Amino acid sequence: MSDSPLTPEETALLDRVQAPEGTGREILDAATREVLGRAPEQTVADLDDAIARAKAAQPAWEARGHDERRELLLKAADAIDANAETLARILSREQGKPLNGPNARFELGACSGWLRSAATTPLEPEVLVDDGETHAELHYRAVGVVGAIGPWNWPLMIAIWQIGPALRMGDTVVVKPSEYTPLSVLALVSVMNEVLPADVLIAVSGDREVGARLAAHPDVDKVMFTGSTATGRKIIESSAGNLARLTLELGGNDAGIVLPGADPAAIAQDLFWGAFINTGQTCAALKRLYVHDSIYDEVVDQLAQIAAATPMGNGLSEDNVLGPLQNKQQFDIVNRLVEDAKAHGGRVVTGGAPATELGELFYPITLVADVSDGTALVDEEQFGPVLPIIRYTDVDDAVARANGLDAGLGGSVWGDRDAARKVAARIQSGTVWINSHGGLHPDVPFGGVKGSGYGQEFGVAGLKGVSVPQVING
Repeated sequence: MSDSPLTPEETALLDRVQAPEGTGREILDAATREVLGRAPEQTVADLDDAIARAKAAQPAWEARGHDERRELLLKAADAIDANAETLARILSREQGKPLNGPNARFELGACSGWLRSAATTPLEPEVLVDDGETHAELHYRAVGVVGAIGPWNWPLMIAIWQIGPALRMGDTVVVKPSEYTPLSVLALVSVMNEVLPADVLIAVSGDREVGARLAAHPDVDKVMFTGSTATGRKIIESSAGNLARLTLELGGNDAGIVLPGADPAAIAQDLFWGAFINTGQTCAALKRLYVHDSIYDEVVDQLAQIAAATPMGNGLSEDNVLGPLQNKQQFDIVNRLVEDAKAHGGRVVTGGAPATELGELFYPITLVADVSDGTALVDEEQFGPVLPIIRYTDVDDAVARANGLDAGLGGSVWGDRDAARKVAARIQSGTVWINSHGGLHPDVPFGGVKGSGYGQEFGVAGLKGVSVPQVING
């Protein structure tokens, strides 16, 4: 039995959203592999019904106007805060991330914070021409019904990134959570629906067939998806029939470049968490680290010291800040890539083998040095607690290698700020951080280029992304 049984609050919230006893699909605790609950197995017919309800509710929701929608969304943010600890514990069990550190409690804080930002960010009409003869203004209207397809790594925060701006602009939203983490998302939606009007936000828990139908449905006007590039391509194909607008945040294989003259001790902590936030299961995590030969060994040593001192284990322990991989499929990918790197001469500095003493899906922080481009661990997105560290001698060569893959979500440059900014301008990614990696702000647009997708989220750009422009001329 688990050392951390469900609290009465967790039990009550899960009972509101899970399938009745004897039905549904079992969802396991990521750390203990015990049954957490049962996800409803909804069908394409259930999805069709949800979309019909959302479409019927949309005109009245839009007609409420920005001010009324803003107030309701702020109340929904308050409801999230009131249930934050219960939601964080469910999230920790289902996804695996610890309560502390930049993990489950952090994610719930981000949910309410980003929802408040979406509710209150101004988006005023733009006067385009006013010359005495012509007066033209650009307004933004609701797009209609938004289909939101979420991932399993940050299931609640990314759901809010999709839900918040859409609701603010007068859209209604049908959410399809990942099959790996449905219960936490259903619980979040249930909490928000304590405040929101009926049918403006509906969650449908189903399989890939349900997700495919959501992307192709003729009454879905906008699709927002965060996940793999391969699935993103399928969504593009599915949306051809309904001409749904798309925002796609797809796979990343973010490169970091440490310049000569950087201070290894000063940057080591930020490098570490840039790579290993959420145990490396983050789209915009640092996944390839290029370090100049002059400081290479010192950077590797600093990272190894931090790895050795950072506790990993069951996320409900207040001491741990690293958890398991969320699912067996991802665990197998990580294990395969490490074994391949070892076979091709990579030097394992820390980790390098499953941490079976902690549980079935635990893999320790693994630093692989003396590896090069062309190795699978460098060229493929590992999405786990492994970092290849590549030695370089020429900055131009490092930039070319960083840009050499069909991925462009994020990147980072480390060292003297002025020198780093010059290098950053040459990196092909939607965001480039200087002396940090992966930090996001609700007012700063975020999105990828190349195989990492298109469209932007957050701030004014994010509001425009879930609406349609309308010119009023006269």
